[in-house]
Amino acid sequence: MKNVLTIAGSDCSGGAGIQADLKTFSAHGVFGMSVITAITAQNTQGVFAVQDVTPAVIAKQIEAIFDDIEVAAVKIGMVSQVETIKVIAAKLKEYRVKNIVVDPVMVSKSGYHLLNPAAEVTLVEQLLPLAAIVTPNIPEAEVITGLDITTLTDMETAARAIFRLGPRFVLMKGGHLNGDSTDILFDGERFAYLPSRRIETKNTHGTGCTLSSAIAANIGRGLPVAAAVTAAKEYITVAIEHSLSIGKGVGPTHHFYSLYKKAGLLDD
Repeated sequence: MKNVLTIAGSDCSGGAGIQADLKTFSAHGVFGMSVITAITAQNTQGVFAVQDVTPAVIAKQIEAIFDDIEVAAVKIGMVSQVETIKVIAAKLKEYRVKNIVVDPVMVSKSGYHLLNPAAEVTLVEQLLPLAAIVTPNIPEAEVITGLDITTLTDMETAARAIFRLGPRFVLMKGGHLNGDSTDILFDGERFAYLPSRRIETKNTHGTGCTLSSAIAANIGRGLPVAAAVTAAKEYITVAIEHSLSIGKGVGPTHHFYSLYKKAGLLDD
């Protein structure tokens, strides 16, 4: 079994953050580990408070993992402060970590800023050059590039701009555009369009976390990046199709639907 690490914030309601990441890792047959960067008070209705973990404790968590356990891939999610980003980048360089997936989490679906605006430049400068792949949605890509993105052509332009910042692949997520949800994968030379029909559900809490974690799990298991992304898209599509109406707001996806189905635990 491969070991995959998430470096991200905690979601006490279980739908996003490290909780979603660990569920996704388990669904993909890899052993999940976590370095917690922040503790959030959130649920399906929003984010209400954030307590950042100190850079020193983040560093110790990373050291505890890499001094003891072989890590096949790393997913980076919520990293809200400048010093948090700097210590993560320094430790990943120290341990010469490969197969890094960066999900540039900036704003929650409810509008809560999960990345300090002062840290945006630091994230771009410190983490993107380390990434095997970066997975921005359209609002995140607009912050990173300074571009307005309203069309698939705009997405290609943004992907080129982000690629120049250092990652080996860019996955531009198109869920914020109207119509079908089309993502675009760019390897520096070619664009691969990954279309999928838009699923009519409000329950999309943690979809970005889940997709990036699925990519990391697939890369950790040995899949090439393009194949890892394609498989992750298939996984998140099923998870959204069978999302869960938990709570009073935006519910989570169903991380284990396929496994439960195979085990005969579901009726449909």
